[in-house]
Amino acid sequence: MTKSELKKFRETLEAKQAELELFVRNREGIAIEKSPDALDEVQHAAERELAIRNLDRESQLLRNVRAALRRIEEGAFGVCLHCEEDISPKRLAAVPWTPFCIQCQEIADRNQSGEGSESLEELLVPAA
Repeated sequence: MTKSELKKFRETLEAKQAELELFVRNREGIAIEKSPDALDEVQHAAERELAIRNLDRESQLLRNVRAALRRIEEGAFGVCLHCEEDISPKRLAAVPWTPFCIQCQEIADRNQSGEGSESLEELLVPAA
């Protein structure tokens, strides 16, 4: 990967990091609101649960972006953490924070859905 390509990925990742940090700091949606009406209370609880899920998803994405920036600094960006093969340029262009090539990502996804036979820890052991 050329220095200009790495610079482009770094800029993209830094912009995404700044965007996510703003989102993660805004926690107004998870405030517990009391209401005398039971239906309003249920509605507030549902909205809070959705806000918590969104915050969790965006926090995980922020961790992935930061990890990708660390891989750039370490010179390991664009290399799958599992099989240590190069990640395709198309995949990196679409998801620059990805730690896995498409095949290893499919294994990880099956694993998370309970379909796979490998555990995530087994998947990450070769990367250590």
